[in-house]
Amino acid sequence: MGSSEVDKYPLTGRFLLGRLRHAMTAEEKDLVESLVEETERFPRSTTLLARGQLTDRSTLLIEGHMLQVIRQDGRRHVVGMHVPGDFADLHGFALKRLDHDLVTVGNSLVGYVSHAKLVEVTRQYPHLTRLMWFSTLMDAAIHRQWILKLQELPAPRRVAHVFAELWHRLDLVGLGRKDGLRTPLIQADLADMCGTTAIHMNRALALLKKEGIAEFRRGTVYVPDRDRLEAYASFDPDYLYGQGKLRVGGELSKP
Repeated sequence: MGSSEVDKYPLTGRFLLGRLRHAMTAEEKDLVESLVEETERFPRSTTLLARGQLTDRSTLLIEGHMLQVIRQDGRRHVVGMHVPGDFADLHGFALKRLDHDLVTVGNSLVGYVSHAKLVEVTRQYPHLTRLMWFSTLMDAAIHRQWILKLQELPAPRRVAHVFAELWHRLDLVGLGRKDGLRTPLIQADLADMCGTTAIHMNRALALLKKEGIAEFRRGTVYVPDRDRLEAYASFDPDYLYGQGKLRVGGELSKP
């Protein structure tokens, strides 16, 4: 299903893919594709939207990765991560100014949707509005899990959780691999995600390699046993709303 959706909707075919795309009508899929008024490619990491900057559009990630970043007291903290198909700042439609920076990672392609068009969606398409609302609430569920794991796990298990989550999120949108994952993230990014220093992250990654759980090398995560990685990270994918107890079936398929 994933490849056919992306073939038909090259800009937005991964939006809600693996989660609630089955609840979208053909008309809604066509409409979402038409919402993207402009695309822009960034060959390297770039701040798309700075904290406090007034915005009149929201950003859909089409290719690549994106981070939500807060800078405080000379340190950078990564508080969110996006994969293709994510509306990275749909919440900016209501907030207008974000409390964080929105930063692309590596080579990325984004699409812009004006808030004026989103206003029309909320007025004329209440069902699609609910599905978009779902996508922002799903982001909140991921944030809660990050907070939990930051409190619960030591650094090696935290970064293992990042790997496990990213792998599942890529699987959901048809970009997963069988033996691991490719990512433009570097050790400094992982350290800022896990609330630790680059030195401690280097030690954490060395431990994962020594234990045969995962090896992070030049942007590739090699995993010999996915089940072992997930067990080590205490990873339960339910909060990603793809499968499991929290999966949404037909509950939102009708207006």
